[in-house]
Order: sequence, then C-alpha cells, then structure tokens
Amino acid sequence: MEQFLTNIDDILYTWCLIYLLAGAGIYFTIRTRFVQIRLLKDSVKWMFEKKGGSGISSFQALMVATASRVGTGNMAGVAVAILTGGPGAAFWMWLLAIIGSSSAFIESTLAQIYKRKDGNSYKGGPAYYIERALNSRWLGILFAISLIATFAFGFNGLQAYNIVSSLEYYFPNIGETMVPVIVGLILFIIVLILFFAGTEKIGWLSSVLVPIMSGLYILMAVLIIIINFRQVPATIALIFKSAFDFKAIFGGLAGSCMVQGIKRGLFSNEAGMGSAPNASASAEVSHPAKQGLAQIVSVYLDTLMICTATVFIVLLTGQYKGDITDGIPLIQQSVSSQFGSLAIHIITISVCLFAFTSILGNYFYAESNILFITKNKVVMIIFRILAAIMVFIGANNNITVAWSLADITMGVEAIINIIAIVLLSNIAINALKDYEKKKKSGGEITFKESDIGLSNTDVWKNID
Repeated sequence: MEQFLTNIDDILYTWCLIYLLAGAGIYFTIRTRFVQIRLLKDSVKWMFEKKGGSGISSFQALMVATASRVGTGNMAGVAVAILTGGPGAAFWMWLLAIIGSSSAFIESTLAQIYKRKDGNSYKGGPAYYIERALNSRWLGILFAISLIATFAFGFNGLQAYNIVSSLEYYFPNIGETMVPVIVGLILFIIVLILFFAGTEKIGWLSSVLVPIMSGLYILMAVLIIIINFRQVPATIALIFKSAFDFKAIFGGLAGSCMVQGIKRGLFSNEAGMGSAPNASASAEVSHPAKQGLAQIVSVYLDTLMICTATVFIVLLTGQYKGDITDGIPLIQQSVSSQFGSLAIHIITISVCLFAFTSILGNYFYAESNILFITKNKVVMIIFRILAAIMVFIGANNNITVAWSLADITMGVEAIINIIAIVLLSNIAINALKDYEKKKKSGGEITFKESDIGLSNTDVWKNID
C-alpha cells in the first residue's frame, strides 16, 4: 500500500502539479503585470490595515496563512532538496516563489470577493467561490472534502509526530517510552480547547506565535551568516552556478536541482493550491485586492525568508557534503557545528513552534470547509473532537500511509483550485484594476460588487 501510494504521489506531483502550478503562476504574473513586484509596497502596507468590525484583521489572516505554510517542511524539506538536487535548488525555489505569489494574489482576492458572513466572522475559500462563481456545489464539496482530509487528518497528525520526533535527543528510543503518550495528551487538550475557542482566538494566537518562531529561526540563520560572512559571496555564486549547470538541471530529472527547487518553492508556500484563501476570506478589509496583496507577503515570508534561512544554514556550514541524508539531522548538525549542543535546543524549540502553529492554521482551513458542507452543530462538535484525536494519534505513530494519502488528497484539492482560479481570473484582475484606479484617484479605496460588474456576492452589496 505504501509503495502504491508513493507511486501515485510521485506521478501526481512530479509530472502534473509542478507544471500546472508553475504554468498558472506565469500566466497570472503576465495577466497582473507582475503585481507581486509592482505593488509590493502596497502588500506590506495592507498587512497592517485595522479591521472595521467582524472577522479577523488582515495581519491575523496573514499569520494564520503563514502558520500553515511555514512548517517543518521549511527546514527538513529545503535541506533534503539541497541534498538531492544540490545548491542550485535554492535559485529555482526563489524564482517559483516570486512567480507563484501572483497565484496567491488571485486566489486570495477571489476568496475575499465571495466570502460569506458567519455570525461575527467570515468564511470563504475555493469551495465558496467554486459554488457561487462557477455554479457548482458538488465540485465545491469535493474540494472541501479533499482539504479537510489533507489538513485536519493528514498534515496535523504529521505535525504532532514531528513534535515528538524533535524530543528524541532528550529521550533516546522515545518510541519505547511514555513520552509520545504524554505529549500527545498535552497536545490533545491544548488543541481541543483552541478548536472550540473559535477562529478569532486561533487568529490572535497565530499573530503572536508566528513572528516569534520565524524571528527565532531567522536570527539563528543571520548569526551563522555573520560568523561565515567571508563565505557568503562564494556561496551565492555556487547557488547560481549550480542552478544553471546543464547536468544539475537535466541529469536525473526528478532529482535535479530545478525540479527539487520548483517542488520546494511551490509546495512550501502553497501558492495556488487553495489552502491560504480560507484564511484570506476571514479578514475584514475594505477592498478584496488588499487581502490579495497582503497574501503575497506570506509567500515571500515563507520562501524568501524562512526557506532561505535553511539554505544558508546548510550551505555556509558545509555539513551537506557529509553522509547525512535526512533534513532535520542535517540542520541540527549544521547549527551545532557553529553553536555546539545549544543548537539542539534551538532546533527543538523551532520544530515544536513550527509544527504547533501549523496545526492551528490547518484546523482553521478545515473548519471553514466543514461549515461550507454543513452548519450542523453536532457535526462541528464531532469534527473538532476527531481533529484533536488525530493530533494525539499522530504523536504516537509514524503515519506514513496517512501522510501519503494527505499528499494525494492535497493534489486533488490543488488541481480543482487551479482550474477554478484560471476560469475566474478575470474577476480578480478586474478587482485589481478597480483597486489601482481608486488608488490613483487619491480617494478612499473601498469596494462594492457593482464596481466590477458583479451581482452574486454576499457581503459586498451595500458598502458605501
């Protein structure tokens, strides 16, 4: 079963999704006239726009999306990409982050346009704009089911397992001890409380923890750069030389620096895959394009900062040239070569924070899609309990099959979303044009559906 699922996973990601996501990113970059570069200043500005009433703030939505995007994959995944494809993988990772951020703008803007009011908060995402704008509820439900399976039951179990694995340094043969059970119970209680506390509390906690965990990891990378500053120019030159080396690009294509970098860039920042729009829709903003612009920052934070921190940690210390073949041990050895045993504690804290915030962000997405399918209170209670139980199970098992299944369901989710945002891209682009027109006029940048010829939204009808 593991081998069968692995084969499907390889075919789906290496030969299908890479080209769909990269192609969509290039298409949207051209259609938006490089919005991710032209309006980067605006992207940073609207991160901090204060919310008016309902929902969460733009910054909190950004942090929820970043919490889910930024996980142990930014550490282990990038390290493995370098081990497999060489230093040049970093260049292709950077390039695809810039290109893919245009997809993040399109999907997040669409999520804002078609969000719905739900009590004191907003819900939205691909399932919602697929149903409303494409008139296909069944396809929206299929998307919602694939996302729930991926994030609430697949990825969250894996993140809990990563937290336990990070403690193995302190508890040798940890699988034979009671530590996984104890950690699993602690996580179960904490996440169950937060799941029932609601999305606003998750948004607030993410806005606190994500900057801390990101800052801690980036600080560690900066210190390594300072210590090895004489090697920085040569390391950057090595990245570019390796990126454009014919053998490195085309030799053994699936393991080449280009493919490894593209995969890490796309699947780390999740741009275009339909996950982040679920957080984007929850924000209270005065114009949909503002949240689309803000989400560009999340992609850059994920890849150009967090993943790049891993790149320099691994390359500047030179430990990737040794016999280590796994990501986290490579990072541990790289950092310990600079700071001694203290590094193990730093990496442990980083892994735990990255994994825990990913659990919160992943649940945030899943809840939005459960509510799309049904608002039955009993179903919601059962779902929250099951999602918390999955965290406990993940802490006590290496759920390889569940992980492979989550990869495949995420592939289904991504394919549905790519098709949808390509078909609906004119709506998001018209919203961008409306935003730029109002910005140029110097007046207040607000939005109502009639500004771009729509009549099928829920919350943008009577905004003055």
